[in-house]
Amino acid sequence: MTISGSGPLITVVELRGRLEEVTVLDIRYRMGGPGGLEVFTQGHVPGATYVDLDLDLAGPPAAEGAGGGRHPLPEPFRFVNAMRAAGVSNARPVVVYDDWQGRAAGRAWWLLRHYGHPDVRVLDGGWTAWQQDGGPVETETRVAEEGDFAGAPGHLPTLDAGAVADFSGTVVDARDPARYRGDTEPVDPVAGHIPGAVNVPTGANLRDDGTFRPAEELRGLYAEAVARAGQDPGGRVATYCGSGVTATHDLLALAAAGIEGVLYPGSWSDWVSDPDRPVATGEPGPER
Repeated sequence: MTISGSGPLITVVELRGRLEEVTVLDIRYRMGGPGGLEVFTQGHVPGATYVDLDLDLAGPPAAEGAGGGRHPLPEPFRFVNAMRAAGVSNARPVVVYDDWQGRAAGRAWWLLRHYGHPDVRVLDGGWTAWQQDGGPVETETRVAEEGDFAGAPGHLPTLDAGAVADFSGTVVDARDPARYRGDTEPVDPVAGHIPGAVNVPTGANLRDDGTFRPAEELRGLYAEAVARAGQDPGGRVATYCGSGVTATHDLLALAAAGIEGVLYPGSWSDWVSDPDRPVATGEPGPER
C-alpha cells in the first residue's frame, strides 16, 4: 500500500481516511524547550507513537570545538532501533507530524528517507491543522507493535563543512533573518552566516494558516534565492540552519516544489566550531 500522490505532504482530510493503513509518528518539539511527551499524553492523533527528537533523531551534542554540531545525525543503530520501537516497517507508509509547522517533523521525514524508507509524508499544518479540522484525538498511550524497519544512511546526499566550502550550487540558510544577518545569535557562540549563503527562513515556506505554500509558489521562492546567490538556475541547492533540524523544513519545501536538496547536517553550530572558517554578516552580494 502506498499513499496517493508523489509529494512529501499529506492533508488532514487524506490522513483521516487512511489512519488504519499508516504508521503515525508524533514529533512534537520546541528548540531549546522540553520534549513533547507531556503534550502527547494530553492528546494526539489516534494510534500515533511519540518520538523524541533529541533522543531518537539526533546523536549526543558534540563537545565544544569538536565539530559535528548541536544535533548531529544519530548513530544508525540508535535510529533504526527507535523507528522499530515506534512501529515503523519498510512496507507500511509513515506519516509524521508536529506542532511546529513541520520544522521538527521534517527531521524525521528526512532521516527516514535518508535510510531508504520509500513512503514518508509530513502532515501539512501538523497538530494545529488536525485540531482545527476536528480530527479525532486520543489520550491513551499505546505500546506500538514493533516494526521491522531496516535501512542504512546514504539514500540522500549530505555535506560536511569542507564540502559546503567547495559547493558549486546555492547554499540556503533556513534561520530567521536576524540570525542570518548576525544581528543576534541566541544559541551559538558566533553570529552571522556562511559566506555566500542566501536566506530563505522556514516561515517563507508557509501560508498564514501554517500549511505549505503551493508548489508553484515554492518554486518561485527558491528560484529567486538561486538568482540572489548568482548561481545556475538548474544547479544544486544545499540547506543549513543552526543545528541541522529546521534546515529539513527548507528541504521539505524544495521537495514539494519538485527539487531535491542537500543537507548540511552540522549546520551553523558545526561551522563555527572551527575558528578558522570564514563568517559573513549582513546581506551578501552575489559573489561567493
